[in-house]
Parts: sequence; C-alpha cells; structure tokens
Amino acid sequence: MATHAFLPTATWSGKLFEGQWSPGAGTQDVVEPATGERLGEIAMADPAQIARAAATAANAQRDWASAPYDTRAQVLRRAAQLAEEHNDEIVQWLVRESGSTQLKAGFEAKVNTKALHEAAALPSRSIGEVLPSEPGRLNLARRRPLGVVGVIAPFNFPLYLAMRAVAPALALGNAVVLKPDPRTAVCGGFVIARLFELAGLPAGLLHVLPGDGAAGAALTSDPNIAMIQFTGSTGAGRKVGEAAGRHLKKVSLELGGKNSLIVLDDADMDLAIANTAWGVYLHQGQICMATGRVLVQRSIHARFLEKLVAKAKSLKVGNPADGEVAIGPLINAQQRDHAARIVAEAQAAGATLATGGGYKDLYFEPTVLSDVSRDNPAFHEEIFAPVAVVVPFDTDDEAVELANDSEYGLSMAIVSSNVGRALKLGERLRTGLLHINDQTVNDEVINPFGGVGASGNGTSIGGPSNIDEFTQWQWMTVKGEAPAYPI
Repeated sequence: MATHAFLPTATWSGKLFEGQWSPGAGTQDVVEPATGERLGEIAMADPAQIARAAATAANAQRDWASAPYDTRAQVLRRAAQLAEEHNDEIVQWLVRESGSTQLKAGFEAKVNTKALHEAAALPSRSIGEVLPSEPGRLNLARRRPLGVVGVIAPFNFPLYLAMRAVAPALALGNAVVLKPDPRTAVCGGFVIARLFELAGLPAGLLHVLPGDGAAGAALTSDPNIAMIQFTGSTGAGRKVGEAAGRHLKKVSLELGGKNSLIVLDDADMDLAIANTAWGVYLHQGQICMATGRVLVQRSIHARFLEKLVAKAKSLKVGNPADGEVAIGPLINAQQRDHAARIVAEAQAAGATLATGGGYKDLYFEPTVLSDVSRDNPAFHEEIFAPVAVVVPFDTDDEAVELANDSEYGLSMAIVSSNVGRALKLGERLRTGLLHINDQTVNDEVINPFGGVGASGNGTSIGGPSNIDEFTQWQWMTVKGEAPAYPI
C-alpha cells in the first residue's frame, strides 16, 4: 500500500474490532486476488465472541438511543469527513483486497461517503405522527430503535454494502454487530471500524467480527440481536432467513439476480453496446445487479452481437493496482471455477462461445455467449463473472416473457429511442428496480433498494426505506389522568 496513515497494519493485524482492537479465536490470511500476495492476517470470531459482542452492544445501545439527536449526527458527519480525507487509501484497499478496478473502487468509495452523509441527516428526521383520538387523549405513533442490528455483508461491494446498513442503523439509535466476508474484511469491515473509532463513536456500539458460517449462525440466533440485514447469495440468504424467522427476528435479505437488459430494435446501437458492456463487465460481473441476460430484438441481433464481441475483445485485463484496466481478477478460484463450469455447460447445451471463455489464474476473459435458449444453464444461473449471455427475441411480448422467466427479480433495464414504448413494456416486468435507457447496475444511496422473488424478501434498504427498516413503531397515548373504568 502506498500509505497507511488511516489504517496502519499494526492496528488491525491479527485482530478484530470490539470497540477496541482485540485478538480473535483464530486468524486468516488477507490475500490479494490479483497476485496471490499475502497482505496481512485478520482475526476470526467464533460463536462465543459473537455472543459477547451482542451482549456488550445491547448494553451500550440504551445510552446511544437516548443521546441527543445531534450527538449521533455529529459522529456520522465526522465519519463522512474522515472518509473523504482518506479516500485514496480506502480506494487502494478496495483495489488490492477485493480485486476492484480503479474506476469501480473510486465509485464505491464515493457512494460509501455519500451513505454516511445521508445517514447523518436521519437523527433529525421526524420519527412519528400525531394520530386523531378522543378528546383529552394524546395519540402518538413513534419510531423506536430496534436494539442491536446484525449485518452480514458480501465480498463484491464490501465497503458500501456494509456501510449502507451500518450507518443508518447507528444513526437511528441502534448498535451494530457487523460480520464482513473474511475475504474482504479489511476494506469491508476494518475501514468501517476505523472510521467510526476515529469519529468518536462510543465503545461497544460497533463490533466488526469476521467469521465463518458458525459465526453467522450465532448472529442469527443470539437473543440480543433484534434484526439481521443480510446481503449475499440467494442460497445463503434462504438459510439466514429461515434461522432469523425461527428466532422471530426481523430480517432484511438482499440477494442475487439474473437481470435482463432489453435492447429494442429502435435503440441507438453504440449506446446499447456501451450500456451492455458496463452492466455485464463492471467488477468482472461480480455484482448482484449485473446484466445476466442481454435480450436483443432479432432484427438487430447479428449487428449487436458483432459489436459486443469486438467490445469484449478490446477490454484490457490485468492487475488493477498496476493502472487502469477494465477487467480485474475474480475473488477466488471457487468463483472462477463456477463461471468456467457454466460456460462449458452452456456450450454443451447448444450455446455458441462467440469470444472468451478462458482464464489464467483468477483472470477470466471477457466472454460472450450467443444462441442461448431458455433451457440453457446460462439463461437461468447467476454466473457472477464477466460473461454476456445474448438472447434474441422477436416481439415486445416475447421480451417480457423472457425477462420474467426467472426466480429472481432484482434489476431490469430497457434501451430504446421510444420512451413511451419502453415504459409500457417496463410496466409488465417483475422486478424491484427498473431503468429506462440505462443498464441494470445502478444505486444512488437515496433510493429504496430491494428485489422481488428470490432476489429478496420484499424489504428495501436505502433512502426513505431506512427508517422503516431500522426502527419499529410504538403506539403511545397520554391522558391527563387515568379513567375510571366500569369494572
């Protein structure tokens, strides 16, 4: 790393964060996916450490919830200021630990700071309503903090997808136990811990505990945890949702997607290609909103495919730390092998490999699959790699049918020069996020973000939905004196 002024290695090496930096139950190496270089080691938490953290957080939360609203806002504002001051170092951690390109890492650091600024405004928001009632009775509905929120965050946008839950939960008076993915525990966990530590967050309110599945299971079952906010795969999310439900916890699940970008025959071809390349290849396709299917009207399909293949071949693949590249490494060999398996199975099922399909180490070539039918594995499975799946269609009705043929329902997009036509088509799509004349990968922090079907459990996070997610209603009435009831 070029500089360690913000997060010195000695601060976190072999440790985790419990309001102070402490040893864990074991350690795990921090490995740079681009080179295989060891960057250090993190401590790992076991279920006993999760339990202690949850109890400590529950005790600390009571004073935090009753603190003046501006006290909480000041901590969030200071954390945002620190994120801006140390932006370059944070970006480099994202590049080296998560394999992000410079462009993607810069964007993620920016939205992370924006999430902190937005959260800083939450403590001063209205937290309730005055309801009508009988004369002499004050009838109130107010939002109250949940208590301790458990956050389980993924590896792909590790910083922002953790912060988008941590920041509003703290701002609204909760404590947080964050379990970042151990593969990205520094940029997706310890950066957050350091920001709030330096911002003056009282000790005990935030715990950052990397851990394995047993640690995650402990989080979902602990009696001091009121809510689980999980972002990750649908398979893991089903287990988290089942466990949280069994223990009667509130749960927010932000899961996978097989997102369709529909290119209509009246689209500007160059803009359609640019949107497709961004949606498919950004961060090597390791994004829940990545464009998993490119549905192209048949009359322009051949020309579109030719241009997309040329675009894929032009994308530079390499170590993001060495300069500007379009495609960096996948997170690990397991993810690489998953992508290679689907590409091979797709070809066996009749798809054509138009370009790519190979890999070296963790670098997967920008790939284009064509002639993909509805019964092809590449049509249905989330690949999480730089693979474009191109499917032709004839009519707008067929485009809707193809796009909706999925258990997922996270993000969809339509590119067309006729906005009215696109809107009419879009009204029929089963998706949580819909973008007209854009691609599928979008998040502005101030928007409610959530999917339908296997992409989530009907909850949203971000913007106006944060108060709903991280608080609960309390009904309260006040009378001048107690009534004399007749029995």
